[in-house]
Amino acid sequence: MAILSLQSVSKEYSSDGQRVRALDGVTLEVGEGEFVALVGRSGCGKSTLLHLAGAMDFPTSGMVRIEGRATSDLNDAQQTRLRREKVGFVFQSFQLLHTLTVQENVELPLLLAGTAGARELALERLRWVELDGLGVRYPHQLSGGQMQRVAIARALAHSPRILLADEPTGNLDTTTGSVILELLLRLTREQKTATIMATHSLEAASLCDTLVKLRDGRAEEVTRR
Repeated sequence: MAILSLQSVSKEYSSDGQRVRALDGVTLEVGEGEFVALVGRSGCGKSTLLHLAGAMDFPTSGMVRIEGRATSDLNDAQQTRLRREKVGFVFQSFQLLHTLTVQENVELPLLLAGTAGARELALERLRWVELDGLGVRYPHQLSGGQMQRVAIARALAHSPRILLADEPTGNLDTTTGSVILELLLRLTREQKTATIMATHSLEAASLCDTLVKLRDGRAEEVTRR
């Protein structure tokens, strides 16, 4: 069974009194340990698809299932729990809290979830991303690549089943971006997550198992390697 399944998913928004279709009948399944790249021009539906995959939004029609359960069938408390336990997010702008140390940034979602041994888990995740020893620093004391590694460690802190990455290399130089992509690929394999990455970079997409080309909200082409 796929960890993430989208079946004929469409999403419409209202803008200035007009209905705008951001996604149009997209079908996609993602299994454990699979790395999927979403590519296409700005406005093609990449971010909308990520939001639906992470239960941050819900389809106008069609069905999104995480481990077989439809996200639209969940109440507010169940949706919050699902996002907290099953989904990790990595953003282009890192979204670290600059008043917290590196370790505290990774530890925070664990504390919010009431996870036992949060400090030890946070330190372990920092070792995963090869930042052990930097936990006492603050984000402003790190390079862009190091900040993205912290963001990845935070996203993986609770061992999610799904990892969503929105332009994770967009603010990084080519060399640093390549390191981050290799790290995401390795962690996808090791942690058996279903990883979905939105990217404008065809080089980044070439590392992935599955390539989904979106155009005007439609999955124009799905290529599995």
